[in-house]
Formats: sequence, C-alpha cells, structure tokens
Amino acid sequence: MRNSSLSDRSFVMDSDDDDQEDAAGRHDEQESDGSSSCGSPRGPAAAADHPSSYTSHQWPQSYRQSMDMYSSVQSPSLGGFLGRTPSLGRLSGSFLVSSFRGKPVPEIVKPLLPTAVTTTDEDHDDARKSSHQFLPPPRKASSLFKIPEDQRPLAGVGHEVGPYCQCSYTQGVMNGVNVLCGVGILSTPYAVRQGGWLGLVILAVLAVLAWYTGVLLRRCLDSKEGIETYPDIGQAAFGTPGRIVISIILYMELYACCIEYLILESDNLSKLFPNAHITVGVFTLDSHVLFAILTALIVMPTTWLRDLSCLSFISAGGVIASIVIVACLFWAGLVDHVGINKSEGTTLNLPGIPIAIGLYGYCYSGHGVFPNIYSSLKKRNQFNAVLFTCIALSTVLFAGAAVMGYIMFGESTESQFTLNLPPNLVSSKIAVWTTVTNPITKYALTMTPLALSLEELLPPNRQTYPNIIMLRSALVLSSLVVALSVPFFGLVMSLVGSLLTMFVAYILPCACFLAILRSTVTWSQIVLCVFIIVMGLCCAGVGTYSSLSKIIQNYQ
Repeated sequence: MRNSSLSDRSFVMDSDDDDQEDAAGRHDEQESDGSSSCGSPRGPAAAADHPSSYTSHQWPQSYRQSMDMYSSVQSPSLGGFLGRTPSLGRLSGSFLVSSFRGKPVPEIVKPLLPTAVTTTDEDHDDARKSSHQFLPPPRKASSLFKIPEDQRPLAGVGHEVGPYCQCSYTQGVMNGVNVLCGVGILSTPYAVRQGGWLGLVILAVLAVLAWYTGVLLRRCLDSKEGIETYPDIGQAAFGTPGRIVISIILYMELYACCIEYLILESDNLSKLFPNAHITVGVFTLDSHVLFAILTALIVMPTTWLRDLSCLSFISAGGVIASIVIVACLFWAGLVDHVGINKSEGTTLNLPGIPIAIGLYGYCYSGHGVFPNIYSSLKKRNQFNAVLFTCIALSTVLFAGAAVMGYIMFGESTESQFTLNLPPNLVSSKIAVWTTVTNPITKYALTMTPLALSLEELLPPNRQTYPNIIMLRSALVLSSLVVALSVPFFGLVMSLVGSLLTMFVAYILPCACFLAILRSTVTWSQIVLCVFIIVMGLCCAGVGTYSSLSKIIQNYQ
C-alpha cells in the first residue's frame, strides 16, 4: 500500500486529470481538445495487440449495448439532444419488419475509422441468422454474431463500443437524472411516513454514498484496459463467478422494476376508473386485475421490437415527467390547499426504519448504467462532477416530494402519493396521467436487457424470431403473474431496494474496488469501503426481513 497521508490523498485515489491521462494514453493528435478522452487509449494498433478479455466471449455479451439505451438516447430529428452514441435499437433494424418480411432492414452506420472493407451478401446472410447480429462477435468465429465489417467497432479500443462519444456535461447529467428519477420518487412520502422526519437523514447519507461508490466504479473501469461494464468489473475482481453473480443481480433488479411498473399501472388506473370490471363466466376481474392485464397486453408488443430508438427517446422524457409530477404535488398542496393542515407527523418511527431504508435505497439504483454514462462522455474527467450533479438534482426532487407529500397527507400517505391526490383537480389528473404514461414507454427498455441475455443462452438453431417472441412474451406474462400475486407497490419496492439495490449500489462497488486495486488503495479508502460494506449488509438484512414480514402479514 502507498504510504500517503489523508491530507495528501482524497478518498478517490488520483486526480481526475491524471486519471484521464493514464487511462487515455497518447490520444491521436487530430483531436484539438486535449481534455477529450474518447477514443483508443493507445491507438488502434496497440488495441489490436491487446484485445479485451472481458467482453469478447463471456455471458452476457449484450449487456453493454442494451444498457446504452439508457445513457445514449438520440432522436432522429433531434440528434445530439442526449448524446450521439448509437444504442442497440439504432444499430438494429426493425424486429417486426425483418421477421415478417424475411429480410433485414438495411442500416448505414458510420464506422469509427474509414475502412475499405465492404459488406458482402454472405455477411448479411450470416447476420440474418440471429437476433444478436449487431452484438460484438465472440472470439470464436460464428455466424451467430457475425456483422458486416464496416459496422463493427474496433475490438479492444478502450471503453468504446460505438463510433460516437459526444455527450457533453449537461447531456450526461440529463441521462443520469433520467436513470435515477423513476417510480421511486412516488414512494418517498410513504418512506417518511414509515421512518419519520429524521428518516430523511438516511436519504442524504445514501445519496452521498451513492456518489462515492459511483466514483469507485469509475476507478475500476480505468484500472484495466477492456473493462467497460459492471459485469466486466465483477469479472476483473472475482473472475467469471463474479461476472455471473453481478449480472444476475442486475437483471433481477430490472425484472423487479417491470413488476413495479405493472403494479403502478394497476393502482393508478383503478383509481381513475374504480368501477371498471369484466365478468368472464363465473370469474369477475376487478379494476386492479383488469388494468394489470391490459397494461401487460399493451406493453407486450413493444418488447418484440428490435428498433427501440423511438421508445428510448420518449422515455428520456422521464426527467420532465418527474418534474411535472412533483410540480403537480406542490400545486395541489400550495395552491389547491389539499391536506395542507394535516398534523406535523412523526419525528422518528424506529419500527418503520427498515422499510424506509429500502424505499430510499431504491431511489439510487442507477449504478448498472453509470459505466455507460462514463463511456458516453466527451470529456470523461468530468464524470465525477456529472455524477455529483445528477445525484444532487435527483435528491432534491426526492426530498421535495417526500416533504410535501407527508405534510399534505400525514399518516394516511399511500405507497404512491398520486393515490392520495383528489381525482377532481386538474393538477391531480395531470400527475396521475403522467405517472400512467411514463412506465408504458419504459417497460420494453427495462425488459430488453434481460431478454437479450436469455437469448444468448439459447442454442444457435433455436435463436429464431418466433422463439424470441415467445421468450419475451413469457417474460412479460411472468412479470404479470408476480405483480398480481404480490400487488404491494411500496413493500415490493422496499424489498428490491434492500435485497438488490444495496448490493448493486453500495456493497459490490466497494468490494470490487478493493479486489481490483488492492495494491494501491490507502488505509482511509479501506476503512471507508469496509464501513459501507458492513452498513450495506446490515441494511440489506433488516430491510429484506422487514419487507418480507410485511408482505406475509398482508396475505394473512
């Protein structure tokens, strides 16, 4: 270990500028801005001599591109609004067109560097054989992952996958806030109800630690060439078992988010149309069950699409949607005077603290996408500031909704504050309909990474379009079954936040950091990382136990 004092060393190992010089190496002199770190760390020739050992053949191969849909959103008409790195959806043709017409949709993607290699008919024939035709090819030559030469990224070139790396500071912040500000914001007033006013300290502490562990992920990405994603970090730290375990946890978290979307739609639509029902023979479907089924049927075709660029751009409006929902809450309280004269509430509720920990923790479940946001930045030495800004802005929204919602509704606060809003107010209708619309656009984007990872496990002769449609439909139906079986939005969110997010956002980044950089870390970093790991394990244990106990009590 380095013998350096705390005054000489910050908790983050090196300065940002030095990090970028070490990680980027000798950048091509055609870049006029020396601080830009997009490109090859040592040039294409060196990259070819040192191919990546983390992403070429290990499952899941599709993780990087599928998560790029969250960090590199671009509209055909508003190119560059949130960056220019092509997402998986933009690199692929329309799934429906290619499957029902039997022909691939031609795509023209600008290569990273000019190349004289042309695409042959044989390449297209091979590419047609798989739903993963635009994923990075494995080490062993296979027609399953074969793509035209002029559309392939250069193997082993730093963190790059796509030909563009153009996200500015503002665009990176927007991407980060869009990832963090999801449905978790709806339950922050309920979290205050569970833990009391002093429980908001937990939100602040988790925000600071989420920033620090995000910086640790960045240090892991820069530690070795070829590390591009969270699963890559797990592999570098703990080998193949680490990669598989981290991938499973990340995919479980995404699957749980899809379940939450269905529960949310069911709760809010049944509030709008409480008398809706359908009778089929001797069975009667009430409004909750009916709207959960209808939502699943609506989102199912969107999961069949290969081109998700439209959905990814629309879902990027999640930032605006979150602001609109919180603004409607404040309008209902301050202008319409809804419940503003409620009691002052509970200062501290110790029995409810474990549930509150899970709910607050769920709000910071964005670490699976942070490596992609880092890779998409034009100037990567700004990542720490980008991460700090997006977490700070998200925390302001979380805290604002939590305080206002609990002041308005007190101990009657529901698991989603939209359920407390009076249905006759215009602000309430805007908030509820915004809440209902947003998850429909995000469901396919959330389920697609899991679907692609499972498709990789299919035998090559089984990776046909009908089988892929059946697999994705089965995932949607299974999430519907779970949503109908455990229709407790707040408790499911607390369970996910305690059991999964604590590992993804707090425990695993510290463990991977210590494992990868064990020879260079300082004592202060070791102490802080061990503290976060122990605290995370304790929170995960008590939060998971409390959430499961509450769910069982609801059944009884």
